[in-house]
Amino acid sequence: MISSWKWRVMARLGFCWILLGLWRFSAACPAVCTCSTSRISCTSIDQEWGIKAFPVLNTDIEMENITEIYIANQSNLHAITDNDVKFYKSLRNLTVTNSGLTYISRLAFQNNVKLQYLNLKDNRLSSLSWRTFRHLNLTSFILSGNPLQCSCGNLWIKLWLGDETESQEIVCWDDKNRNKPLSKLSLPECVLPKVDISLSNVTIHEGKNVILECSATGSPTPLLEWNTDHLVSSYEMVNTSAQRSILKLTNISSHDNGKKIPCSAENIVWGSELSAVLNILFAPKITLLAQAMSDHHWCIPFSVRGNPKPTLHWFYEGAVLQETDFIKTMIHETLDSEHHGCLQLDSPTHLNNGQYTLLAKNEYGNDSSTVYAQFMQDPFDGESSTDPVYYDYTTPMDSEVNEDSVAVYVVVGIAAVAFTGFVLMLIILKFGRNSKFGIKEINIETDKALQPCEEEMSIEHSCGSHRDNGLVQGPSSVISNDDDSASPLHHVSNGSNTPSSSEIGPDAVIIGMTKIPVIENPQYFRSTSSLLKSDTFVQHIKRHNIVLKRELGEGAFGKVFLAECYNLCPDQEKILVAVKTLKEASDNARKDFHREAELLTNLQHEHIVKFYGVCVEGDPLIMVFEYMKHGDLNKFLRSHGPDAVLMADGQNNRPIELTQSQMLHIAQQIAAGMVYLASQHFVHRDLATRNCLVGENLLVKIGDFGMSRDVYSTDYYRVGGHTMLPIRWMPPESIMYRKFTTESDVWSLGVVLWEIFTYGKQPWYQLSNNEVIECITQGRVLQRPRTCPKEVYDLMLGCWQREPHMRLNIKEIHSLLLNLAKASPVYLDILG
Repeated sequence: MISSWKWRVMARLGFCWILLGLWRFSAACPAVCTCSTSRISCTSIDQEWGIKAFPVLNTDIEMENITEIYIANQSNLHAITDNDVKFYKSLRNLTVTNSGLTYISRLAFQNNVKLQYLNLKDNRLSSLSWRTFRHLNLTSFILSGNPLQCSCGNLWIKLWLGDETESQEIVCWDDKNRNKPLSKLSLPECVLPKVDISLSNVTIHEGKNVILECSATGSPTPLLEWNTDHLVSSYEMVNTSAQRSILKLTNISSHDNGKKIPCSAENIVWGSELSAVLNILFAPKITLLAQAMSDHHWCIPFSVRGNPKPTLHWFYEGAVLQETDFIKTMIHETLDSEHHGCLQLDSPTHLNNGQYTLLAKNEYGNDSSTVYAQFMQDPFDGESSTDPVYYDYTTPMDSEVNEDSVAVYVVVGIAAVAFTGFVLMLIILKFGRNSKFGIKEINIETDKALQPCEEEMSIEHSCGSHRDNGLVQGPSSVISNDDDSASPLHHVSNGSNTPSSSEIGPDAVIIGMTKIPVIENPQYFRSTSSLLKSDTFVQHIKRHNIVLKRELGEGAFGKVFLAECYNLCPDQEKILVAVKTLKEASDNARKDFHREAELLTNLQHEHIVKFYGVCVEGDPLIMVFEYMKHGDLNKFLRSHGPDAVLMADGQNNRPIELTQSQMLHIAQQIAAGMVYLASQHFVHRDLATRNCLVGENLLVKIGDFGMSRDVYSTDYYRVGGHTMLPIRWMPPESIMYRKFTTESDVWSLGVVLWEIFTYGKQPWYQLSNNEVIECITQGRVLQRPRTCPKEVYDLMLGCWQREPHMRLNIKEIHSLLLNLAKASPVYLDILG
């Protein structure tokens, strides 16, 4: 019964997709054309049924995927208008030959910046404007066989093609209907525009005025124009004529320093441009002096503007600070006359705490700013404000303390009364009202009722439950407060919430970068000997081969850095890597560190983040992983979705929105990684887009650096002290009984699909954690995303079957996603 249900789902999905694909192309593709996912060809010589305009496919996505259009023998096709190829943004090759083409609009190829090959041979084109093609980087431009006029408007073709004009045997026709080679065309009345500017390099003080004059020659008379859109300074045009234009800049702003002001002249023959470069002199201005921050070194960040470049001087507590190899000024970047850097301090102590003053000066003035830097608490200061206050209740109390104790007893009495009222209220709520969804109670196998979603979720065990060896026993337990068994992922030992090697069972496994103590379960129990291969060899990397660049994040275990690693790959001198450091170096932590390294070495798959090795020369201990350029998938999805402007961090360039085919490409890669983990009998227990990473060319891999609980704290439900559960990704059996299997990972994969097709939205974002628990345990599922195809949503529903054995198999999911992705090819170059 189960297998037949799965077979029916697969057959239905596959059949519907095939029919959809056939109908989609047949409905949009003209009868005289043949259309595939990347190419359109129209070559029929039937004049009655020939095309009169470029084919228009059903959706913008389908047209974006087209890279080649070939049109021939279409006598009814007379023009390429502004909108004909507007939506074919990936078009690289365009051929329109032996057809009736007589006109190409000026904006015909405005959106086709990838166009490289253009063949317009044997048409009826008499004239073409150079403005239509000036933004294109064409490697091949064929125009032979057209009745071009011998006019000024076509002289640019000779200039553009050069010697190819002769090799293509392009000819033009004069007023007497005589033809001549275009390469020999000479028209005295057609003169290229030439621009001249009175001042090409302008050096001026801030706040002053300057006048720039631009003149042009050419025939026909060119159109002269200044481009001032980017200027901050005030300006006006004076005495403008066809061949002379004067630009007056007033109250020059320092923000225009280094900018170019182009003056262009254009006629039908060609265009020409010259620019005036502004060199604006102004006094220094400190735009930033921030609190000291710890990176690889300590740094006091600053930003300073000024031209000429200011000299920088530091003062500590009013005295001149002498710079050394351990305290020095570093400039990291200079952009638009603004210098960004920091005062770098190597291993400062409490002796370096104090007031730091930056003085910036040049010949036009100076500026100063002061900040207090705190590097370390004074170890000899017994009055530290950060130390907690402890009271010794065995010490005899004075009269004042005795008076306070009376108040304590009153408060305790009030609390006891309040607690009694609270218990009574819980009883009334439990037995006297319905939940907010209109469901009074739910029987969960043991005939225990789950509390409604507006009640506070209890983390206490019922009387019949008990705990043994870290595992919760007893059928009526809903959520345990046992950290070890509840936490989906544990970081490498940090001395607080991670069990040591001696404390966790031999069935603990490593997924990506984190330790998972798997609950004992007969289907997934593996001994240590089966997890660790006897011949496992962990690569050791020399510390001097690792050069830290910047911090990527921090988790409970320690910090993660972007670094350069030398001599790691034989074909590259150095590569970028992600380095995870271990905060604590106790004996137990070191044992866990080496055990995790051995397990990670054995996890090798193209869609699992690659583990390179370890560095154990001194502290801190280091693990080295491959660097994924675009970071975690959740942030990537949000920054490439309809709400990307909310994630832009002030950037003007909005990222390109992901297409449906690219979403399918992402999904099938994650499924491929999960197939591998299942084949190794690994249960992930925290699969989510936040725990996947994105590299170049839309490469997606499973694996995180243990930072997700800090960055995505709202995705987790805290139980007890340290335990955090990703309940929005968990199936009912994991929420109620803490049971994690490959089938529970399948449920999470369905939620990941939902995340992908909502561009990274949080599942059940409109509900609180307690409301989510009630919805999932009552059998409710997430609604179909607006951009999600029905076939993919059917997959999600197959992952969200309440009974684990009824869910789709992970291999089936991957196969279906792979087929859907293949049917909709992905072009990756837009993402870099």
